[in-house]
Amino acid sequence: MEYMIPIVLVVLVLIVLAANIRVVQQSRAYVVERLGAFQAVWGVGLHFKIPLIERIVKNVSLKEQVVDFAPQPVITKDNVTMQIDTVVYFQITDPKLYAYGVEYPMSAIENLTATTLRNIIGDLELDQALTSRDHINTKMRAILDEATDPWGIKVNRVELKSIIPPREIQDAMEKQMKAERERREAILQAEGQKQSQILVAEGEKQSAILRADAEKQAKIMQAEAEKAARIMAAEAEAEAIMKVQQATADAIKLINEANPGEGVIKIRALEAFAAAADGKATKLIIPSEIQGLAGLAAAGKEIFDTKSAE
Repeated sequence: MEYMIPIVLVVLVLIVLAANIRVVQQSRAYVVERLGAFQAVWGVGLHFKIPLIERIVKNVSLKEQVVDFAPQPVITKDNVTMQIDTVVYFQITDPKLYAYGVEYPMSAIENLTATTLRNIIGDLELDQALTSRDHINTKMRAILDEATDPWGIKVNRVELKSIIPPREIQDAMEKQMKAERERREAILQAEGQKQSQILVAEGEKQSAILRADAEKQAKIMQAEAEKAARIMAAEAEAEAIMKVQQATADAIKLINEANPGEGVIKIRALEAFAAAADGKATKLIIPSEIQGLAGLAAAGKEIFDTKSAE
């Protein structure tokens, strides 16, 4: 029985010691107080807390966090009330300031966001507020980051999730958008018709060009054919003339080779003049030698005709 008491005490001590061992995980930090005063900020690793003297007052996440605040009513410069839904992305950079800087950090950020948003929107008219989201986001982030710095919080981004104007303004905007869509549709239709007409005119133009080119080519081919025909005819005529000249030359050569008498030459000359007389010439000049031969031929013909009559 006496040996059991020390064993129990040792077990109790071990249990107490094990209960006060803390392992801080990645991206987290513990804010520790000793006897009610700030002692330290525990980072990643193994830590031991002194029982009954030290306590962990804050388990802080160092990750980037997102808070989606409920829609806030704001009034524009032209007295239009809108509902704006805001999203804030922030990160705790100083766990000590976060633990002791403000009592309810999320509530403080929400109220600060609503106040800042009202101030910024109050300087803008409705159209500007609807088309200046990037400007509003940038300005709000700068103001909130500066205001939350004493709280150990860094505001990384601010986004206007939605902007909801009054119902009558929404109806007017929808009508305006509808009219704009109809206007764009009419413009597109007009552009389509214009392009269609251009294509038709271009097609007709190309067709006319092709027809004219075809006619041109046909005329060129016809002219080439006529030219070729004339060339062939001229070549045929030239060839015929050459053959006639060759025949004449051959005849003269044969006559020369036969050594004809004067009578034969005169008869040939008389035949040539007879052939010439059958043509279109109105006057013929006959040499004297041939005139005598012609008279002899005429006398012979007359004697022959007389004998035939008897």
